[in-house]
Amino acid sequence: MSRLTALADHGQSVWVDLLSREFVSSGRLADLVAHHGVTGLTSNPAIFQAAISGSDAYDVQLAEVLATGVDDRAAFFALAIDDVQAACDVMRPVFDATAGNDGFVSLEVDPGLAHDTEGTARQAADLAERVARPNLMVKIPATIEGLPAIEESIARGISINVTLIFSLERYAAVLEAYIRGLERLVEAGGNPASLRSVASFFISRVDTEADRRLERVDHSELAGQLGIANAKLAYRHFVEVSEGARWQALAAQGAAPQRPLWASTSTKNPAYRDTMYVEELVGPQTVNTMPIETIDAFEDHGVVRGTTVSEGWDEADALFAAIARADVDIADVTQLLEDEGVKKFADAFDALLAVIGDRRRELSPA
Repeated sequence: MSRLTALADHGQSVWVDLLSREFVSSGRLADLVAHHGVTGLTSNPAIFQAAISGSDAYDVQLAEVLATGVDDRAAFFALAIDDVQAACDVMRPVFDATAGNDGFVSLEVDPGLAHDTEGTARQAADLAERVARPNLMVKIPATIEGLPAIEESIARGISINVTLIFSLERYAAVLEAYIRGLERLVEAGGNPASLRSVASFFISRVDTEADRRLERVDHSELAGQLGIANAKLAYRHFVEVSEGARWQALAAQGAAPQRPLWASTSTKNPAYRDTMYVEELVGPQTVNTMPIETIDAFEDHGVVRGTTVSEGWDEADALFAAIARADVDIADVTQLLEDEGVKKFADAFDALLAVIGDRRRELSPA
């Protein structure tokens, strides 16, 4: 039996963090769904940049799109929407079998809109309309400016994957935006059961930055723990909110919880077990989105001990206190990571547009 499918016994969904035309057309995605328990797919600008720049599978369509006179940004979204639609169609049986709880494919808004509330909300609605698949999730970054766009999109009935969450404080604000959006949807006569949302909480990048600072202050004994502790305390908040009267009122009307999604789950430090960010964060109403390397590693030697995400909450609190005593500012760590995350995706998107610009010049008459 696939080790990954054992995660479903504890209420966790496995999504793959990869999208390319070849990945879908070759049947690799369908195989992961059929034989490895994969029930969703995520993408981001860096993934698309690697896919389009490293393959000639897009050349024919790109030539056709560029011939219409659109700019490079519009050309990219034409390519991406085709890929997302194809992936959505592969995942549609999962979506139907789970009554719309799984089987989603994520497409991110333009990273250049990360600090533009109105632009983000407008593009989220546009992408949802153009993809026209019920199992699409539009990805919106959890910046300060992104929060109102998340609320507005939920209020419009659009399924949203909130990305680039690093801090507990921002996670709480994301969950609040989801609830407010649902309340507005209900007040307007909408059906909250028609959408889903996940909150993508990044894990390994937290350890990478915190470990660097802990080593600098000679407290490496605390290294390699903050990413998991941070996620466990986020899950604790999720449970507390789920038990509250405000959420229960929405649930009674058919609303589904905004599941925590563990992102950045490949280990960056070779000294760490390569499946640790899967094994230590297993639990109900969660998603773990893994790159192919982590999926392969877990299938080879991953261990499912039980519902680990609910273990060690007190120890996580104690770790936060110990790191603070070591003069490492966790809030500064997470803000830096958010800023870097926004920039990395924007840089990848710019590089992608440069590739499309180069292809345009190659295809143009001399």
